[in-house]
Amino acid sequence: MNDMDAWIQTRYGGVGEVARTRIDVPVPRRGEVLLRVRATGLNAADRHIMTGEPLLLRSAFGWSRPKQPVRGLDVAGTVVALGPEVSGFAVGDELVGEIPGGGGLAEYAIAPAARLVPRPAEVDPVTAAALPVAGGTAWQALARATVSAGDRVLVLGASGGVGTFTVQLAAARGAEVHASCSERNRSLVASLGASTIYDRRTVSLADLPERGFEVVVDIAGDSPLRAVRRLLRDGGSAILIAGEGGRVLGPIPRVVRAAALSAFSRRPLRPLTATAKPEVLRDLLALAADGRIAPVVERTWSFAEARDALAHLAAGRTVGKVVVTVG
Repeated sequence: MNDMDAWIQTRYGGVGEVARTRIDVPVPRRGEVLLRVRATGLNAADRHIMTGEPLLLRSAFGWSRPKQPVRGLDVAGTVVALGPEVSGFAVGDELVGEIPGGGGLAEYAIAPAARLVPRPAEVDPVTAAALPVAGGTAWQALARATVSAGDRVLVLGASGGVGTFTVQLAAARGAEVHASCSERNRSLVASLGASTIYDRRTVSLADLPERGFEVVVDIAGDSPLRAVRRLLRDGGSAILIAGEGGRVLGPIPRVVRAAALSAFSRRPLRPLTATAKPEVLRDLLALAADGRIAPVVERTWSFAEARDALAHLAAGRTVGKVVVTVG
């Protein structure tokens, strides 16, 4: 086990910069675990890191090229080696977690032990690999908004990875879920627990009831902020998850505008920067094991098709999650 197959990129750009090659198997350092990757879930963050845009993210991921050349943040895998000072896990354990910077589109990947949790036997690797980033983001959005039974929740952009989890988790909390998505995804979103669905191409926010919702979760990130705030009841809040923004600063200008509009407001707009939370992932896995939530996996791709999976993700029309099976 000296080398392995991996999809790597040596500079920022599109999927044309990603190539399958042989590289050395990484060696786990203090506090790290080496996993034999079984499945990798892809997220919008993988696309941003691949392209290096917005340019601001390069301050964290590498100025001239990605520090980690392998994409894939969400990984389910089998422990094959432990670094020094790792306790609680053993070779052969089945684990899942979010890897900082990526690494999942390879036969083996290094992950901090502190970010990994056991995969229940009832949850297969594909399901597990779809959970960490998208499911964790949806969970943290609803937690920040303190969604509870009886709340009217509007999800803008309900058919993507984060959106499909947000609808399910809000419904599981007893909320009355309203959702905006394309007409082709109406039946899917309804099956996840949304009671009212708006076609985002024909129904504008101005057509929705003023002050009609306790919570708005804005995943699409392209709605005017004042129009979003108009939908909130006093004491409610809007959670802003995404927003492509400009090539340099990305969603930062929108975040700044949201802060200005929210000053002294009873209807605040709250940007969310989700982080890896293993305790949340444990709860998501438990819900999946019990059948209370299920990731919407649009398609699974083989390891040989990983570049095609990245191309599909980059096209921006993903429904639910894209998962690559590795081994």
